[in-house]
Amino acid sequence: MGLLDGLKSALGMKAEADATRDADPEDLFGMSTAYMTMEADLGFAPADAAALCFAEVDSTGFEDAVENVEAILEAGEVETGTKARFTTDDHGYEWVVLEDDDPEDLVTSIHFAADEFIERDYGSRLLAALFAFEKDGQRAYWVYSFRRGKYYPFAPKGDHERHSQTEIKLQSVLDGELTVEPDKEYWYPLWPDRPGGHPWE
Repeated sequence: MGLLDGLKSALGMKAEADATRDADPEDLFGMSTAYMTMEADLGFAPADAAALCFAEVDSTGFEDAVENVEAILEAGEVETGTKARFTTDDHGYEWVVLEDDDPEDLVTSIHFAADEFIERDYGSRLLAALFAFEKDGQRAYWVYSFRRGKYYPFAPKGDHERHSQTEIKLQSVLDGELTVEPDKEYWYPLWPDRPGGHPWE
């Protein structure tokens, strides 16, 4: 579900080798103001969903880290109402999928989850964080690449096509507010299984 077969290489080893700065979970908080800019300046409203993608490793320590993330998010649901679920796609990548109509809660929950992996020395397993938006039936995402330490826009169109003009527009408006990846070679598409679906579905 959701990702190209080469995602691990794309968002993983290649990006790590070419990384220009270390990923910082504090970067995720930039999305708090970006949500407002997306809606006010571009007409893209929050789609009430975000997700964290990571690669599993076969160890009890990693299993403990995942369990801690689950516990943190369960506790957060009591406080904020943010619903969290864990899923595995057809390529073997793990997703933490979050749903909430408050963008601030989504950003905070994604940060908590990512920070827990990093604190337990599993930051290298983090691939991407996705934040979803919608406008007139069109869906767009801001993707944070943990291996590059930068954001990039992704606007899927139909079956494996992209709204390139939308992506360029998002880059031009949000660059500076977010640390946007300048090299479009690293704007990896995260195709959903079906048009209109999310990459994690």
